[in-house]
Amino acid sequence: MKNYLAILLLVSAAFSLFGQSLYDYDIDARLTALGINLNEPSKPVGNYVNSVQTGNLIYMAGLGPLGPNGYIKGKLGQNLSIAEGYEAARYAAISQLTALKAKIGDLNKVKRIIKVFGMVNSAPTFTQQPAVINGFSDLMVEVFGDRGKHARAAVGMVALPMNICVEIEMIVEVEP
Repeated sequence: MKNYLAILLLVSAAFSLFGQSLYDYDIDARLTALGINLNEPSKPVGNYVNSVQTGNLIYMAGLGPLGPNGYIKGKLGQNLSIAEGYEAARYAAISQLTALKAKIGDLNKVKRIIKVFGMVNSAPTFTQQPAVINGFSDLMVEVFGDRGKHARAAVGMVALPMNICVEIEMIVEVEP
């Protein structure tokens, strides 16, 4: 009898969640409130795709900071400040959200941002990579709330493609 009641409760809970959003707000409305417009994702510059899905996980390719005037370029600790790098990382987050939405159609399906790998084009003595990648992480939390909190690496690189200042990958869990 105990097992029957447990199963009944689980089935009941599943039916009550069916058709409901994971969020108590709409992600597109949140993006609009933040002044963020998601247009077309950037096209890969090589023989790869912006994302690959396996099961409920989506592995996002590394994307750079596409700002209003093109890619933000430069080297942190040389010709870019931490604040400029932070802002560039936010643009990389917008690039990722744009590519993710193109993949899944509806960002309300995002169950969790799992892992972020942030690469910072850094001068040899620059050691504030985490402060730069915080721009990405902070925006994920602004958009997804606690579901935007993730595991992360923030590392310095001697160079990045096209001299962009940051490149960021992420792994996302989505609803089936």
